[in-house]
Amino acid sequence: MTASSRTATVKRATKETDIALTLGLDGPAGGESRTGLPFFDHMLDHVRKHGLFHLDVQCTGDLEIDEHHTVEDIAIVLGQALNASLTDKRGILRFGHARVPMDEALADVTVDLSGRAHFIWKADFPHGYQVGTMNGAIFKHFFETLASAAKMNLHVVVPYGENTHHILEAIFKAFGRALDTATRKDDRRDDVPSTKGTL
Repeated sequence: MTASSRTATVKRATKETDIALTLGLDGPAGGESRTGLPFFDHMLDHVRKHGLFHLDVQCTGDLEIDEHHTVEDIAIVLGQALNASLTDKRGILRFGHARVPMDEALADVTVDLSGRAHFIWKADFPHGYQVGTMNGAIFKHFFETLASAAKMNLHVVVPYGENTHHILEAIFKAFGRALDTATRKDDRRDDVPSTKGTL
């Protein structure tokens, strides 16, 4: 793992996946996703584009089994890269929220880079989870794993939506925007945004 100037690169190799991920919090939006899962790449593109992050994800995984290990391990590595790029979290806004529509679907995502992992997911998929070649139910696990690895509070609420693609796209766009706000520097402060003095 390497980190400098709010940018971190994390590499992780197991018998199930081999991942190299670089995250830059201050943009410009760039990088690419090559996970072997086109729909997942599309969702990560939304985080990159709407969060204004440099996000480069290269992964070779055991997709002959299914997508579980690839999605889970990328969440772990992304969470580690987020923590490394934030260092001591001095001067960040810490909290972020975004409400994003996608046609008939609406997603609310709220982030607190608190140093404590907590995850809330309130999203229904009225017409099932299948999207492209993937079982969309895996994305709840992606965000839960990401919240744990990044040690953040992450609340995902979808008050309504019908199309699985639209629901997930709204969630990923809202997550990108909420995380952008939470990681942004506040020029008015140079301390850690907590009465504890640490996050």
